[in-house]
Amino acid sequence: MTEARGAAPAAAECHGIKVPQSPFLNETRIQRINAGRYERQEIDGALAVVRPGDRVLEMGAGLGLVGAIVAKKAAPEAVLSFEANPNLIPHIRALYALNGLQEKITLRNQVVISAPDRPETLPFHLRNSFLGSSLIDSDMRETTQVQVPTANFDDIRRSFQPDVLLMDIEGGELEFLRHAALDGLRAVVMEFHPEAYGREGMRECKRILERAGFRKSPGHCTRQVWACTFDPAERPPVPEGGWSTEITTLDNALVILPEDSGLVQPAGVLHSDGRPCPQAALWRNGRALTTPPEAPQGKVAERRGTWLWGGVLWLHFGHFLVESTARLWALDHLEEEIDGILFIPKRPRNGGEVAGYQRDFLALLGCDKPLVSLDAPTRVERLIVPGQGFGLGSLITGTEPYRNTIANRFAQEIAPEGPEKLYISRSKLPAGRGNLIGEEALETYLAAQGYTVFHPEKHGLREQIAVYKAARQIIAAEGSALHLLGMVARSTQQVAIVVRRPSSATRGLEQHLQSFAGITTATLCHLTRSWKPLGKAKARLWMGELDMPALQDSLRETGFIDDSGPLWANLDPAEVRARLGDDFELVPEKD
Repeated sequence: MTEARGAAPAAAECHGIKVPQSPFLNETRIQRINAGRYERQEIDGALAVVRPGDRVLEMGAGLGLVGAIVAKKAAPEAVLSFEANPNLIPHIRALYALNGLQEKITLRNQVVISAPDRPETLPFHLRNSFLGSSLIDSDMRETTQVQVPTANFDDIRRSFQPDVLLMDIEGGELEFLRHAALDGLRAVVMEFHPEAYGREGMRECKRILERAGFRKSPGHCTRQVWACTFDPAERPPVPEGGWSTEITTLDNALVILPEDSGLVQPAGVLHSDGRPCPQAALWRNGRALTTPPEAPQGKVAERRGTWLWGGVLWLHFGHFLVESTARLWALDHLEEEIDGILFIPKRPRNGGEVAGYQRDFLALLGCDKPLVSLDAPTRVERLIVPGQGFGLGSLITGTEPYRNTIANRFAQEIAPEGPEKLYISRSKLPAGRGNLIGEEALETYLAAQGYTVFHPEKHGLREQIAVYKAARQIIAAEGSALHLLGMVARSTQQVAIVVRRPSSATRGLEQHLQSFAGITTATLCHLTRSWKPLGKAKARLWMGELDMPALQDSLRETGFIDDSGPLWANLDPAEVRARLGDDFELVPEKD
């Protein structure tokens, strides 16, 4: 690479990269660059982890120096760099031009968003020092606000396929990491900003990286800058294969139950010598929900025989289907007889409890072995640990062995029996489960169109499956019942999903039905307002108020109903409030 002709003269130089004069350089910053102290920790970490031929994603280019040094010295195939501050863009481009890096680095003036509800633009707060400019506003310092376009992180991952992520985004990293799927990345170099989210926020950032399988690179980490590399032994399961389609067998394994009811819990399987068995962990959205537990002290219960590891046993119907059945694909691949299937409870208070529908599910897979939920730490004589073949996030499409097992074994003997037009309702569930306001009116309208209203919680697993198999057209309020439908549906069926809340769960249901049954759903989002329980409440508990006329139009357009009958009407606001009572409040609309 050679210096571009006619480029601006250099004001400073670091690692062979010339930095052109700009309004963002002062004498102190020039001295720091020349002395190799400017962003030294990030630069050293990046040079330690980036390999020749890598594809590097940089979020927060700053002056452009870090990305330029990586591009020149580490010999990556390509660097894709994002910078939110529009005032920096011409000066970064000038730096790339001065060093002949225009063909190596692509620069975009965008903010990378990992959250599912990405807006088209975001306000960005410019300060006198570019180092302080941020998505986060502060009352302590004067800022100028500009709107910056956004980019979807998942789209970038699919199109650019980065190996390494460099991130310095002035406090935005916590929100990014909370939603980001880090699958496919081999290394991350990140600067934390505890002044934006506190020490606990910084610790959360580090925990997310660790749970995604990243480990600190020795000698290249400080309190606020981490260079970390992915440990293949702890990588997330992926639908394409790898350990998610492999089987590990342990002798004298230790099975450890969770001691608390948090989302992430120390629990799972240890080798006989106390080493963790990473293949036994439960993963969701690219992070482990069970982390390596400590070996228990003293004597533990013992279980003789050969057992299949089932993982975490959820009593919640949807989570059971998606996460607790994820290892049962191994029933088609066992080379030895098993004595049963072992689980650990998701909630410690449920230790030992097994629901009837869970035993029914196992029977419908053609397995007559016991299903056991342990109630104490146990040493197991022989434990067969299959990889996780199904789950939330990228695993919602299932691995090929898992899909094949469901297709070839599950509910084969159940014949279709039921109506051709089916509405799967949530109206009989308690309000705290997250419902549709006005669903009873919707049921009346659909009944006039020939639909049978079906409440799955009122029926056993076998009857649900028979009804799902029989229906030609299915309309369903978004919920767990659609996961069971996905396991038995046929490509000739038509499915419409009526969205009840703003959630990425809907996309998961779409992907499940597409991957398992080849069904492209009609997903209908027609909510006038959303209501939530008073105080803090997760979106899954929100109540969605239906826009009936808009829903009617969409169902007509997609061929689920015809033009007969009256126009569908919205509920009167006073009636909505009366139905909700005093325990719900309106969810404020986003600006």
